[in-house]
Amino acid sequence: MDGDAASAVGVGSNEDARLESLGYKPQLNRVLGLFSNFAVAFTYLSPMVGIYSLFVLGFGMAGPAYIWLTFVPLVGMLFVALVFGELASHYPVAGALFQYSKFSVGPRYGWFVGWFYGFALLITVAAVDTGVVGYVTALTHNWFGWNLDPGGHGTILVITLILLAIQSIVNITGARIMADVAKFGVYVEIVGTLGIAIILAIHGFHHGLGFLFSSQGAQHHATNAFAFDFHGSWLAAGLIAVLAPVYIFYGFESAGDIAEETKDAGRQIPKAMRHALIWGGIGSFILTAGLLLATAKHNPVGAAVAGGVPSILAQLPSWLQDCLLLLIIFAFFSCGSSIQGAGSRLAFSYARDGALPGSGWISRVNQRFKTPVNALLMGAVITVLFVVLVYINPGSNYHIWFVTYPAHVNALVALVSFGVSGIYLSFLLTVIGAIIARARGWQPEGSFQLGKWGWPVLLIAAGYLGAMFVNVVYPSGLSSARGLFNLDWITLFIIFLIAVVGAVYLLIGRPDRNVERRLERGGEAPESPPITAA
Repeated sequence: MDGDAASAVGVGSNEDARLESLGYKPQLNRVLGLFSNFAVAFTYLSPMVGIYSLFVLGFGMAGPAYIWLTFVPLVGMLFVALVFGELASHYPVAGALFQYSKFSVGPRYGWFVGWFYGFALLITVAAVDTGVVGYVTALTHNWFGWNLDPGGHGTILVITLILLAIQSIVNITGARIMADVAKFGVYVEIVGTLGIAIILAIHGFHHGLGFLFSSQGAQHHATNAFAFDFHGSWLAAGLIAVLAPVYIFYGFESAGDIAEETKDAGRQIPKAMRHALIWGGIGSFILTAGLLLATAKHNPVGAAVAGGVPSILAQLPSWLQDCLLLLIIFAFFSCGSSIQGAGSRLAFSYARDGALPGSGWISRVNQRFKTPVNALLMGAVITVLFVVLVYINPGSNYHIWFVTYPAHVNALVALVSFGVSGIYLSFLLTVIGAIIARARGWQPEGSFQLGKWGWPVLLIAAGYLGAMFVNVVYPSGLSSARGLFNLDWITLFIIFLIAVVGAVYLLIGRPDRNVERRLERGGEAPESPPITAA
């Protein structure tokens, strides 16, 4: 055996030994290297999916200068990634946030973090997979002359089912296949961000670089593309416009969800998290700048809001537009595949601790593929149920106490509003858990440690997450600017509903007792008695 092979075996043995010290027998296939781990995290974050979905909202809300708001969530989440990297290095276990919180604070606390995070992942898969429908219908029209209605319930359901079936097959057949799709997705993201920006530049930008520093009157009611009134304050407009990049910069944590399939996980996962964010930020900035500079010479904001990103790309040759549609479709596909893969590992990890109904079945690992097939199938079924919610579309406003459900908004759109808020909530709870652990005297022992910077990083990460969570969920009214991102009280209502369902199951089923037994059998217990509900 040569030195490199011996080294790889040694590292794998160390990782498996660490896993066993935490109470878990290695069951998954440890085949992923740094680039594979990074690819899953990067394609989940997906600059292409985010920009092509949210560009118009950010641009219309605050004008071209909204591009600089990209750095707010990017820098904020880098601090979060440092916290998660230290936890992932110490606890290289599938399930990431659930496991970090369980070990940091206690079984019930960890269970609730996993509960919120799991719902957010499942909802995000539904959001991403239904988001591709418009691009598929456009491509089929160009190629076959089909006139599929992208807003039709049947169209949405059929296309989403086909996409979800392919994603499930990819993820079932092994971590290596999942990673190969993600790695190809990285190259697609490079072409779809840097490549498109270069092509637009060659074709000819309509604005100079100074355009990127202008607001185009977005802060004034008369010149705001959405007719919102920010009373002359660009900062007020920016407070809402920042939500466009906020909805992009997460997913890096999925590098920790596949920890048990990653070689030298304690060292590579923190790197993958940081690189996914940094390169995601670079890709997002380049693509956003390219689109902004290529907007129409006259009334650029109004034209972009009216026609969307396709109106900007319409200046390109038709064959190139079709190629771009293919790239976008694959970006959505690889993004959804990575999220589904991460979610299945969370469900597997959750069930392995006895934290879900039917845990014995959900936690089974296919002996041929070494993947949590049952967890994948369960997640796919739940995602389909979420997609079916497009059929619930009230014709008039529906009032539930002081909460108004708006007319002509299907239930899936309302549920998707929980996707980002649920992610931010679970992130915030995880960071709070890390603060509690450090206050109790916890000392990290992984390859990546924050050292003397631990407390400043934790506090900045918690501050950012707390502030942005409030900005995401604040119920400022259906007719407010924030209403384009958040349906007034609906998001908080969904958070409340998911919390109540979780609390009822926790009190009746007591899954936390199974988690506590697993914690006592295998592993590291919290330094102080775990926080429990009254």
